[in-house]
Amino acid sequence: MVDQDYPAPQLFIAGRWIDAVGRDTLPVLNPATGDEIGRVPVATTADLDEALDAAAKGFRVWRRMSAIDRSAILRRAANLLRERAPVLGRLTTLEQGKPIAQAIMEMAGCGEYFDWFAEEGRRAYGRVVPSRQPGVRHLVIPEPIGPVAAFTPWNFPATIPSRKIGAALGAGCSMVIKPAEETPWSALALARALDDAGLPKGVLNVVFGIPADISTYLITSPIIRKVTFTGSTAIGKQLARLAADRMKPATMELGGHAPVLIFDDADLDTAVAMMMAAKFRNAGQICIAPTRFYLQNSIHDRFCTAFSAAASRLIIGNGMDSTVQMGPLANPRRVPALTSMISDAVAAGATLACGGNPVSNAGFFLQPTVLTNVPDTARIMSEEPFGPVIVTQSFDDLDDAIAKANRLPFGLASYAFTRSAKIMRALGDEVETGMIGINFPVLTGPETPFGGVKDSGHGSDGGPEALAGCMVNKYIVEG
Repeated sequence: MVDQDYPAPQLFIAGRWIDAVGRDTLPVLNPATGDEIGRVPVATTADLDEALDAAAKGFRVWRRMSAIDRSAILRRAANLLRERAPVLGRLTTLEQGKPIAQAIMEMAGCGEYFDWFAEEGRRAYGRVVPSRQPGVRHLVIPEPIGPVAAFTPWNFPATIPSRKIGAALGAGCSMVIKPAEETPWSALALARALDDAGLPKGVLNVVFGIPADISTYLITSPIIRKVTFTGSTAIGKQLARLAADRMKPATMELGGHAPVLIFDDADLDTAVAMMMAAKFRNAGQICIAPTRFYLQNSIHDRFCTAFSAAASRLIIGNGMDSTVQMGPLANPRRVPALTSMISDAVAAGATLACGGNPVSNAGFFLQPTVLTNVPDTARIMSEEPFGPVIVTQSFDDLDDAIAKANRLPFGLASYAFTRSAKIMRALGDEVETGMIGINFPVLTGPETPFGGVKDSGHGSDGGPEALAGCMVNKYIVEG
């Protein structure tokens, strides 16, 4: 049954809010109950053409506005998001499942991304290059690349779109974005705030539908000049090929399987507390979630005992309950996918230290799970579980730990705990990853680059790197 407190999702094209009448729709489920709470409209080919045309026209308007005027609109939208966060956070929890406090924080945090890119856009400076000839001036001028096609997932349905929208708009680009159909309102809330803040019509367009169909249509359009995607490595490679065939630059923030290296000189209580918060936030459905725990021999069992005890105490349930610490998985496919991985690991010789079972028949819940002494032959050691599961192995020394961390083709995020400055330097130099947190678990913020290496993608969704990814440099000679 449709939830009366959940607004009907819409398309947002050329500054118009378009409902589902006359269009196919897809269900939106509350993952805490499994109930349908709404229907998201599927954009037609005509809708996509209109969105592309609007983005082309919107780009011509937006790029001509001064960086100061663009900044003012982004900052007004940021203030609206902070004001509306308590209400918008509830919508995120209804469609995504995360605890309400986390959802409210996510919505308010989107304002921080808009604020930062609003100001960074005012500092997109060029440079004057000294000339070899008298009377000649060489200029290098950054310009917005053009309309951007963006594709975002359901796990952080407001944060990830806000990064991409903020960078593109801050650079002077327009955008057509296809957020996840499972979580439409989290992204639509960003568009509503920007629309209310005075964003010119067509600068931002939001569409939904069958992901493969829409991504192919948008990327192959000559109007689109840049592609940005967050999601799985497999899908990212397909979209990157589409973009490369048309010489379009792409930012790809793809899957990970984050290693955690804990050395015998580490503060174990701190490591347990920090990794508990990092692992089970959003039910482990985070691309940078710590998952492969490599623990030095002498502290392996102590860490596993303490971590398992803490995991077993987590309060699991509907995210609308303020006492809940971990909500459901995103959809009905995730629970059997994870229990299959867990069973495979146990069959391969791992020990199930805690969890491993569905929590109830209502909704899509899984117990926080710890698998210890997991052999490399288990699928979960090579495939990202994307859920509330950690796996452990022991290691002998620094070289062994680094080799284990670098074993996989992924390189998005990693973590480590040690008091040794020498080990810290070695980890910073040798671990193949786009981001590493040493004695600190937070790897994301508006000011810092967010992205990976190897099969985890290329480009950044944060920091000045993200703004630069939406711009091109023009060289001008004046004689």
